[in-house]
Amino acid sequence: MKGETNTNIYKEDIDRAIAVMQQGGVIVYPTDTIWGIGCDATNEEAVRKVYALKQRDDSKALITLVDSEAKIEFYVREVPEVAWQLIEVADKPLTIIYDGARNLAPNLIAADGSVALRITREPFSRELCRRFRKAIVSTSANISGAPAPKTFADISEDILSGADYVCSSRREEDIPHVPSSIIKLGAGGEVKVIR
Repeated sequence: MKGETNTNIYKEDIDRAIAVMQQGGVIVYPTDTIWGIGCDATNEEAVRKVYALKQRDDSKALITLVDSEAKIEFYVREVPEVAWQLIEVADKPLTIIYDGARNLAPNLIAADGSVALRITREPFSRELCRRFRKAIVSTSANISGAPAPKTFADISEDILSGADYVCSSRREEDIPHVPSSIIKLGAGGEVKVIR
């Protein structure tokens, strides 16, 4: 089974990444889109470190990855029905901004109480989320304002040296990746395309 093979290959890398995040550290890791900077999305100090590494104003919200629909329900008070429909029909990675965020670090939640969540289907990041058992921050691995890295080779030394752990999986890939689509859902079910 291909999934089991990937899981075995990634196991040690995932073990190390989890150990770092459990200690409040910051990782650089491959996701279902571009390489990301990650940490425990429930740890306020770890989230602060991510903002500092990106040199980003903490009033700009960060995306968070989860591995299942159940996790979305844990981090969002009330998931609109349209969200499930969008997730079901999405043919590429889709980040949805939900109102009513909960159970996350306060500095990860936007001023209006919303949070950006994405279910990852990519084997490495999905297994990382599943085994960590919490949401993981996933913001592009670049200094704020610089271009997002299309491959591992595009990540600046400042980001790599500033992280507590840099994952070894998928570094050799040279196919350019792009950020996810982003949709914001309003309380009345309105859908707004952000990116």
